[in-house]
Amino acid sequence: MQAITVKEPGDLLIETVNKPELIEKTDVLVKVKAAGICGSDMHIYHGSNPFTVYPRVIGHEVAGVVEEVGEDVHDLAIGDTVALEPISYCGECYACRKGRQNVCEKLEVFGVHQDGGMREWMVAPASKWHKLNPTISYEAAALVEPLTIGAQATSRGGVEAGDTVFIMGAGPTGLSCLILAKQKGAKVFISDFNQSRLDYAKEVGADVLINAGMADVHEVITKETNGELINVVIDAVGTAETFAQAVTIASVAGTVVALGFNEKPSPIASLFITKKELTIVGSRLQANKFKDMIQLVNEGVLKPEEMISHRYEMADVQEAFDTLEKEPDNIRKIVLTF
Repeated sequence: MQAITVKEPGDLLIETVNKPELIEKTDVLVKVKAAGICGSDMHIYHGSNPFTVYPRVIGHEVAGVVEEVGEDVHDLAIGDTVALEPISYCGECYACRKGRQNVCEKLEVFGVHQDGGMREWMVAPASKWHKLNPTISYEAAALVEPLTIGAQATSRGGVEAGDTVFIMGAGPTGLSCLILAKQKGAKVFISDFNQSRLDYAKEVGADVLINAGMADVHEVITKETNGELINVVIDAVGTAETFAQAVTIASVAGTVVALGFNEKPSPIASLFITKKELTIVGSRLQANKFKDMIQLVNEGVLKPEEMISHRYEMADVQEAFDTLEKEPDNIRKIVLTF
């Protein structure tokens, strides 16, 4: 079979590898049908993901159809449409005992620590494959995983109906946060330097758009909230500057949710945190969000395929990566079909 592999940073190729087989009685073999390209795939391609060991078959936003199941698998059957939950965890460490497997001491992610799903067939334990209604497209199924990122961020932020939420960054992660914040009943502000991304954010529910290159973010938010500022700020950009701004723009008793892995320190005075009694949390991957997101997709409440702006065949993966690298401002989400 064929697999999309990053042999080393900058070296992306399609190679012929052995088709995987069931090993454990709980394994499931899936014929991959669609896979989304994520920013983390680009980081692996560029060598900027510190967790990757090369060579690596990439891809963690994956969907397909079940072709074979182990003898102890009873919840999945041949022909089922499934989406991959791409994290593995020990189930025993402090994080796992607290129900936060996404930060397990032994966390591994398919497509990062282990070979991922950008290949014609993939085997993973049945617990990692989530069934969707047969009417759901493979493309939509593949994008359940990005929705769980937004679900995790809004959950960590404690977003509730009536809250004001400010999302910094209207890329795929920011859009996922927007969709889930609106689903929870919040009033959502979103900023970006790219007007086309903001225009799309408006289409999927954003209440207030802020072009950070043309307007003073703090001034706009102060006016729109009558001085209260923002109850939940989600920093989906992840720079030292945006994190510092997030703290200053949060309301009293507000929450700041940090995404990303920026290592540059932010100059934040403790006064802002103490005086406003802020809650500052990180959000990484997702924990126990797949079933809820799949239910919303099955019910038609969420339609993740609407985020797709570009589609490529598996054979054209290099063109897809080149396009994402050269025209990032023109792309919302790229999906590969297999």
